[in-house]
Amino acid sequence: MPAAAPDDPLPLSGLLILDLTRVLAGPYCTRLLADMGARVIKIERPGPGEETRHNPHQLEPGRDDQSTYFTRVNAGKESVAVDLSHAEGRRVVLDLARRADVFIENFTPGVVARLGCDYGAVRLVNPDIVYCSISGFGQTGPWRLRPAFAHTINAMSGLMHLEQGDEPNPRASNLQAADMLAATHASTAILGALWRRARTGRGAHLDVSMLEALVASDSVTFGAVLNGGMEQGNPRPGMVVHKIGARYLAFQVVGGPELWPRLLKVMERPEMGIDVRFSTAEARRENWRALRAVIGRWLDDFSSVEAAIDVLTKARLPCAPVLHPAEVIAAPQLAERKFFPALSHPARGEVRVTASPYHLDGQPVHPLGPAPHRVGEHTRDVLANLLGYEEERIVALLASRAVEAP
Repeated sequence: MPAAAPDDPLPLSGLLILDLTRVLAGPYCTRLLADMGARVIKIERPGPGEETRHNPHQLEPGRDDQSTYFTRVNAGKESVAVDLSHAEGRRVVLDLARRADVFIENFTPGVVARLGCDYGAVRLVNPDIVYCSISGFGQTGPWRLRPAFAHTINAMSGLMHLEQGDEPNPRASNLQAADMLAATHASTAILGALWRRARTGRGAHLDVSMLEALVASDSVTFGAVLNGGMEQGNPRPGMVVHKIGARYLAFQVVGGPELWPRLLKVMERPEMGIDVRFSTAEARRENWRALRAVIGRWLDDFSSVEAAIDVLTKARLPCAPVLHPAEVIAAPQLAERKFFPALSHPARGEVRVTASPYHLDGQPVHPLGPAPHRVGEHTRDVLANLLGYEEERIVALLASRAVEAP
């Protein structure tokens, strides 16, 4: 492993990660690790590169390979274009794996074995590698070969059913929870395996399941149903979303024993405290629809969401307006936290992305390099300066199309 500079403040400086991931779960995992100082070499297929390059919104006029989706989750990485179906391309990947600390992939189980870069093959060239496989359902089990997208994982996790509530049909969600949770669990597992390797010299093969990451995120239902209890779907007891004027207010009356008496006081409805439908937490859960209707009628008397928030905040009840994305971007909270950094971009000048969602030593954690640009833009540099390939060999690889550079 390359040595980090002694005064480098980033904890993963000197760590080399070989990234064979696509779309979201794997790329976001390696984005988090890159922001913490790791050098991430992203393997892309020659030509079109990773498929999310072609998503909306495009940054560069006249091209379709510069989506904001791809840019955000791949900032700070180096792109090396390798044809994994080519024998020489596979040799390049194994040469990179020989020097890497971490190898991460999110192909359907079995694909990396056919490509000659599964854990067994990589371990032969690098015995102490930390190898992480992210997939929809894990590397084992009868569902392991099913297509793995956030939408289908959400359906099979039980959470789409729970979120349906009073709606006539289950619905798709904008929240890519299965991917993002798998990404963060994978990064945690990788760091744990690296710490074990530092103590014992032993590598690891990590198997991360998007389904399991999503099921584990449920707060109430699975713990209950596993032990003979009931589902807790929508409408969630104690959680209020109410329209006032043209906007919506969210607030809750569960989460602490003091919230219920505070609500009774601010509503000036002490008699509800002895109403058998609402006198205990269990009764309020069972009769939540009736209680929600009472609270809704009280909220209808407010002239605006802001007026309701003022009263609820003074009563120390958790509340918030339901914001649109443009309002979130403009929020002074996130501006002060520097959560939307601007990265340099060769064609656009700059592009804004999200930061890692934490601060380190009082400072925000941003991508270390510019926005990603062309497929294979770092191929020549990595082959020459990391692998030590002679120019003649690089030219031959480019001519054979085992690798590609702009």
